[in-house]
Order: sequence, then structure tokens, then C-alpha cells
Amino acid sequence: MAQLTLEQIQKKSLNRLVGLNPVFKLVMEKLIERCYARGVWIVITQGFRTYAEQDALYAQGRNGDKRSKVTKARGGYSNHNFGFAADFALLLRDGRTVSWDTLRDDDKDSLPDWSEVVEEAKRLGLEWGGDWRSFKDMPHLQMTFGLSTADFRAGKRPTQTQLDTVLAKINSLKMEDGPMTAEEKAAFRALQNTVQKQAGRIKTLETAAKQPKVPAWAEQACINAKAVGVLDTTNDGSYDFYRMVTILDRAGVFKMGGIA
Repeated sequence: MAQLTLEQIQKKSLNRLVGLNPVFKLVMEKLIERCYARGVWIVITQGFRTYAEQDALYAQGRNGDKRSKVTKARGGYSNHNFGFAADFALLLRDGRTVSWDTLRDDDKDSLPDWSEVVEEAKRLGLEWGGDWRSFKDMPHLQMTFGLSTADFRAGKRPTQTQLDTVLAKINSLKMEDGPMTAEEKAAFRALQNTVQKQAGRIKTLETAAKQPKVPAWAEQACINAKAVGVLDTTNDGSYDFYRMVTILDRAGVFKMGGIA
């Protein structure tokens, strides 16, 4: 088969990049590009997953399912669910078949292609699942900016400074490879503007969700919750938080001695 172009390789991953955080998506696109420059073809096999999709994967190998387990994470407990993780595989020279063989060396340089991908991934600041001590996930790459899945579930996201740092790293690597064209510079500026706008919207939503003080109608419920040790603070809660505390209090959950 004729040599595939970079554009042909990139098209094979387009659908799997949908839904990823814009900066993380750019990193994965850059990974594909840098691996191609080394003679290694890769495709993204998994990207963003909904909670339902994650739960379906979690069910595999459990509750009578005879297939092998593929994940330890339920919906909401995987970085895939928030657009900050992706899985990859090697694309063989027929341009159709994918492989997870970590010992392949299709570009004949004596270094396994898998190792070359991981090397490039780490240069871009990605975390590799093959480094995990338990349940090693060899095809898995992620960039979480120090946030846990609990943080993501709570609505937290990377700061603009963190995102800008990643963009600067990508830009510096690009400068090592050669100066950007006018079109690439324009695309880079457009991405920066998109990231800044998204960060602004997230900050607005987070600010709107917080209550400056405990609503009068929730004060006694919060006092009762703190008295039995359920809460250590009631500051900066959202409307839904205070509403739930009040509902639990009215149900008698916070009565002294009632917490097991």
C-alpha cells in the first residue's frame, strides 16, 4: 500500500476527538503529528465517553458477563467522562488494521513504536496509564491538571493559566520543529480565544452557583448537620446543596445519635 499522508492518518481519529476539551484535543492532534514525523502511525480509539457508556464498559466482565474486565471506573469516575483522556493504538502499514502490540517496530529503527508514542506523549505533558502501579492501562493517555474525577464531578476545571502553559509548551515544540506558517499562527490564536471564552463561561457559572451566605431557610438544617459531624463547613454552598441539606434535616437524618 502507498504511504499514507499525515492528513489521511489524522482523518482516522476525527470522530474520536469529538467532545474532548479543546486544549487536550490539540495535544492529541499534536501527538498524532509528532508520531507521524517519527514514522509511527497512531489512531485514537477512545475519547470522550458519557456516563452511560462508561457504565456499560464497567459492566463488562461483571455480573455473569464472561468477557474480561476492561475498566475499574464507573460512570463519572473516569477522566474519559470529562474530555481529558484518550486511548490510542498503532495503525499498521495496510492503513486499516490497528494493533496494541507494544513490541512492534514498523519503522525499523530498533525502538518499539509504542515506546516512541509514549516518549512523544510525555514530551507533550501527557500522563501514561502504563506508569500506573495497579491496573496498568497501556493505551491510555490523559491530562488532568492535578484535578481528580471528584473535582471534575464537582464542576472544577483547569485554570486559564494551566491551559495557557500547555499551549505555550505546544508552541515551543512547534518552534523546535520549524516556524509556524501564517495559517498555523491564525489557527493557534483562534484556539487561544476559544479557550479563554470557555474559561470565562465556566468561571461565571461557578460564581453563580455559589451562595454568598447560608439562606435563612437552610440555617437550622446546616446547624443540625454540623452538630452531628456530617458537615465541617457550610460556606460557599450552591442552592442545590442547601436544598439537599434542608431535605435531609426535615427527614430526621441529622437528629443527635441518628448517624451510624
